[in-house]
Amino acid sequence: MKRILSIFALLLVGLFSRGAIVDTVDAYSPSMKKSIRTVIVRPGNYNDLKQLPVVYLLHGYSDNYSGWITKAPILTKLADQYGMMLVCPDGGFSSWYWDSPADTSYKYETFISSELVQWIDSRYKTIKDRKGRAVTGLSMGGHGALYLAMRHQDIYGAAGSMSGGVDIRPFPNNWEMTKRLGEYADQPARWEQHTVINMLHLLNPKSLKLIIDCGTGDFFYDVNENLHRQLLYRNIPHEYVTRPGVHNWTYWQNAVKYQLLFMNDYFQGN
Repeated sequence: MKRILSIFALLLVGLFSRGAIVDTVDAYSPSMKKSIRTVIVRPGNYNDLKQLPVVYLLHGYSDNYSGWITKAPILTKLADQYGMMLVCPDGGFSSWYWDSPADTSYKYETFISSELVQWIDSRYKTIKDRKGRAVTGLSMGGHGALYLAMRHQDIYGAAGSMSGGVDIRPFPNNWEMTKRLGEYADQPARWEQHTVINMLHLLNPKSLKLIIDCGTGDFFYDVNENLHRQLLYRNIPHEYVTRPGVHNWTYWQNAVKYQLLFMNDYFQGN
């Protein structure tokens, strides 16, 4: 009997010690006529699951598809812990996840919110519904996640931001945004239309589950504080987290744990 129990224990250890699976793939974008490198993290028990939720995780300015998995390797443990799939696409050096009106070769809104979602859903055992789909990111990617989710509420059910550039207008000369929108002085309407803070009219109290996180020493802290106040004014439920920290990977390595816990709670509630 002891021998049977020992064998059973070993089998259980083997079952639960399978680590997450990390793949790097090329997803084709018809709108941009090119393949875009994407990291996919699947839980170790993926083959045992019938379907699983997906979180799209967006990188920041000047980074790429590999940023999250190389600088926050805890993602593999979190994918296993929550039984979710993480998708980390390349968003370009400075796309800001827009379909750029100034450079028509940049169609990252179309890619992330339509083409990539269809590509992933056709190849993996995903929950093919907004109830099983969320998006978050850091800095440029925090802006991108909220921007895309607010504009595509039929695709995403939850969205988050870590140190996000949620109002681009105070930074008209930074991070190559002029390449995507034109100069602020020449194209003020574009800047007003492409900033998250001006999109809150798209929300109602049941639109999206939202979590917003920013360090108190971050240069985006003030715009995140303002976003929080505006959401309160409009009675839009959201989680808002601030703690000591600046705009760096030490902060994001910690923040992503709370973001994915929030997303898991959302998935479990559906």
